[in-house]
Amino acid sequence: MKISIGGYSFNNTMNEGKMDTFGYLESSKYRYGLDTVDLWNGTFDKARQDIFTLPDDSYIRKVREAIDEKGMKVINIAVDGAHLWDADPEKRKMLFGNAEAYLKIASTLGAATVRIDTGDKSSDPSTEEQLDYNIRQFQVLSQQAADIGMIVGPENHMGSSKDPNYLKQLAEGVNHPSFGILLHMGRWAVDEEIGDALVAPWVYHTHFDGRTVASDKAETLVRTLLDAGYNGYWGIEYNSPVNQYMEMEWAIASVKRILASVREPQPQA
Repeated sequence: MKISIGGYSFNNTMNEGKMDTFGYLESSKYRYGLDTVDLWNGTFDKARQDIFTLPDDSYIRKVREAIDEKGMKVINIAVDGAHLWDADPEKRKMLFGNAEAYLKIASTLGAATVRIDTGDKSSDPSTEEQLDYNIRQFQVLSQQAADIGMIVGPENHMGSSKDPNYLKQLAEGVNHPSFGILLHMGRWAVDEEIGDALVAPWVYHTHFDGRTVASDKAETLVRTLLDAGYNGYWGIEYNSPVNQYMEMEWAIASVKRILASVREPQPQA
């Protein structure tokens, strides 16, 4: 099955000093038997200490070597510290520079997709100025992504992006084949019942969290995407408060069960 583990899933373990990016790769490959890499830049050296600081090229090359050594492929890099909108024009300029830099980093790592957020928590409520700006900047990033063979776009992560109507407007405005949406399934501040369906045509990757994995709506959410033609990976981003290794085993098994049930419905008792 097409499953990956989001790097943020082990954030608590990393905070305890028990894991880094290379440990995440080892665990994904040898503990969980996955050939997929679903990176979060918050695990990278320097960015771990300050999310707005870019990692050194030499560090990124070492990460690529570790990925290649294990025969893994990078499905996505979720990038923090590079969201597009900020009320301060000077900070917007810095953030966009980071976004462009992470496209190059993603290319070095062989990533298929890159998440760049629309804004931080302060971006809600959205304005016409914000939407217009994000459309223009994502058009630029989408063309850069196309030139290096990948897809770029936001996640319903925080701020205005947790409104599916906003993301639909954004996607229609960008209107580029290398633009898409990383869907954090069921994570909406408004219109939760229809949110996933509204953005489904643009979804390039997904994240299950622990709440969604355990939800009785999980199968419906999966079916919504499959009905829209989704054929990508099912990422698990679940930063459990405790017992992270065992909790991830539960999450992977649960997602596999959900996917199997949707594709091959069980007979009624």
